[in-house]
Amino acid sequence: MSTQILIILLLTVELFFSRVQGEAHFYDFVVRDRNFTRLCETKSMLVVNDRFPGPEIRVHKGDTVYVNVQNQGSYGLTIHWHRVMQPRNPWSDGPEYITQCPIQPGTNFTYEVILSKEEGTVWWHAHSDWTRASVHGAIVILPAVGTTIPFPKPDEDEVIVIASWYKGDLQARVDEAMENDENLPHSDAYTINGQPGDLCPCSKYETYRRNVDYGKTYLLRIVNANIDADIFFAIAQHNFTVVGLDGAYIKPIDTTYILLSPGQTMDVQVLGSYYMAARHFSSENVAVGDFDHANVTAILEYNGNYTHLTSPVFPSSLPMYYDFAAYQNFTNRIRSLATPEYAVHVPLDNEITTRMFITTSMNSLFCEDSSSGCETKQISASVNNISWDNPSTHILQTYYRNISGVYSADFPDYPPSFYNFTEESYSIDTVLTVQGRKVKVLNYNESVEIVFQGTNVLDGSVNHPMHLHGYSFYVVGYGFGIYDNATDPKGFNLIDPPEVTTFGVPKNGWLAIRFTANNSGVWFWHCYMDRHLTWGMEAAFIVKNGDTNETSIRKPPTDMPLCTIPLHSGLKDFPEIITTKKGDYL
Repeated sequence: MSTQILIILLLTVELFFSRVQGEAHFYDFVVRDRNFTRLCETKSMLVVNDRFPGPEIRVHKGDTVYVNVQNQGSYGLTIHWHRVMQPRNPWSDGPEYITQCPIQPGTNFTYEVILSKEEGTVWWHAHSDWTRASVHGAIVILPAVGTTIPFPKPDEDEVIVIASWYKGDLQARVDEAMENDENLPHSDAYTINGQPGDLCPCSKYETYRRNVDYGKTYLLRIVNANIDADIFFAIAQHNFTVVGLDGAYIKPIDTTYILLSPGQTMDVQVLGSYYMAARHFSSENVAVGDFDHANVTAILEYNGNYTHLTSPVFPSSLPMYYDFAAYQNFTNRIRSLATPEYAVHVPLDNEITTRMFITTSMNSLFCEDSSSGCETKQISASVNNISWDNPSTHILQTYYRNISGVYSADFPDYPPSFYNFTEESYSIDTVLTVQGRKVKVLNYNESVEIVFQGTNVLDGSVNHPMHLHGYSFYVVGYGFGIYDNATDPKGFNLIDPPEVTTFGVPKNGWLAIRFTANNSGVWFWHCYMDRHLTWGMEAAFIVKNGDTNETSIRKPPTDMPLCTIPLHSGLKDFPEIITTKKGDYL
């Protein structure tokens, strides 16, 4: 007998400021090391409230969340509220050395997380080194009280977090790779709600299971919390309808798989037991095969009196690792809902006041200090040929207090040279990069267009998911090859472009985004692959205050984590005498 059940998934990849007066919520996050056993190995790992993944935050649109983070771990860290725009409140945004210094062991800091137009599923995670591999969790933002979702109300919802699993001490592996100028580690498996699934060793009896009832509607909220991986996801013999992306609703997409993370509707064709499965999508050269090939699985099982299959059915619709056509076919279908209730406000051509063209490249960093033991070249990454170098204080503090010498306000609007970006290049001018702390300063309410151009320097072209803190942006266009300023803008989507906070620059291609700079503060932007972030593919915007208190940065909290710059630092170009203490921000 043919039957159907509808399952809706809400995409999270992994919105402004008409603030609705909402409720206040309070959470305690205790960060400490706990032992976990996966893949036949027991290891100590930093987590929140002894859980992997960490606790879910569930609130309504327009609410405010206070999260007291108590660091009982062995090193400092910060927490970022991914996709939450934090109106005028960069102090609680969280990226280490951009808007705060780490919360040191034995101390605590309370984040004020201000929700504005976000609605749907977003997430929180650590923003220090690679700690987000185990320190993360979902944020479910329900519609504002008195309103409803723009699709049929589900009977139940469920959070699905897809994450990376590394054997051994991940931070030690990263530190060793950086010290020896080696490739950074790839994951050893992926997990769904903390478990790698029964296709992985020593994992059969711990596989995550979700029981569902025939005839009900389920909303699955899927978070891609992986360190580096684009992820394909499918459920055997189910179709999906995607209804949301990145904390915003989109036009429904009917599909048999999704890319990255998130939400859809499923039609179940046969009663029984089915695998939910995900695998890595690699945009690297096909000759590069050292990524994680593990297939992570969970089991969707129907309640009722029927004979269960001997083993779950694996989804035949799950694309393979290098299926670039599947990646492109899914991405091309994403559009904003663009209704009166969820309107689109794309800056138009005649409104653009700042245009930037930014290259994203793999590079080598020339090492001038032979006494340190480094060789002449080191692995690095850059934007417009500048590889970010973290200070020992943070950029927001120095901007707010008008301290000079820690960063420079001259991030270039264009790369230093133009060349054939998509051909493998070994010229010294394109391979070598320089470190710097250059930021781009924007006036309040500027309309900004950025074209990110991927390059194939050192044969290193991949998809670069670019993430902007403090804002959502409209994806008005993307394509392959070198961006043509004369012809490509003619195809821009200014009607219903996706409004997101993270989107991929295609391999050997370009991505065009637009946004209005109406959130004053210091806001980080970076490639979301931690490998590239570690190597320097990032920078920051400073958005100046507007003319009123309501358009200016809020005053900082008095309990910001302390910053101390060593008196004998290796950074010879910056002053080394800044030490902050309570009250310095006021």
